[in-house]
Amino acid sequence: MNRKQELTATDMADITMDKRGHLLRLLQLVSPSLPTGAFSYSQGLEWAVEAGWIHNGPTLQEWLTDLAEQSMVYVDIPLLRRMYEACDQQRLEDLAHWCSMLLACRESSELRMEEYNRGRAQTALLQSLDVPLANCWEQTLSRSQLAGFSLAASSWQIPLQEAAFGYTWAWLENQVLAGVKIIPLGQSEGQRILMHLASLIPDTVERGLTISDNEIGAASPVLALASSLHETQYTRLYRS
Repeated sequence: MNRKQELTATDMADITMDKRGHLLRLLQLVSPSLPTGAFSYSQGLEWAVEAGWIHNGPTLQEWLTDLAEQSMVYVDIPLLRRMYEACDQQRLEDLAHWCSMLLACRESSELRMEEYNRGRAQTALLQSLDVPLANCWEQTLSRSQLAGFSLAASSWQIPLQEAAFGYTWAWLENQVLAGVKIIPLGQSEGQRILMHLASLIPDTVERGLTISDNEIGAASPVLALASSLHETQYTRLYRS
């Protein structure tokens, strides 16, 4: 390969990186290795297994499908959109408002504490990565992991829909892996469940992104009960 061809190959690699850079950043943002502690939370799933509500693959799949159709569609995805837009337009007051809304929608102290704990961890990570606004917005970002996710997605120019796909996938993956460990299930069955649930993501995201302000909010009483009872569970692997 001559010098001209070498330069051309390098230039093409740079162009590809520019076009796909946001995808690589999204993969980093939803990676299980991200040090925000997502793997340490079951969101009430551990108690649901202890109580016998979830005891095999089909019941786990039903549990997560219901949560996707309620909490994800009516809370997380619409609030991700609003936080993303607030970060994109650098409207701190709006971001703080939607953080308060999200915390109000978390129906137990354990679920709210997860938002706080993961929010603080994610803010520290974004600061170490020199993400713009992570330092001066620290107080607000530390209240919610979704706020930090939104800031990173906006700063790294990840398109909103792709960010919503990644966020939903990360939540599903964490919950399925928790179920595999707690029930327990085989790894292959867990992957089959994850493949099925992943097929729901496009519709979940599409619906969630169209929810109006007045429609935000979902009642998940069984989740709230499981999360509350998990706090006093005698033995447990997860923080919530």
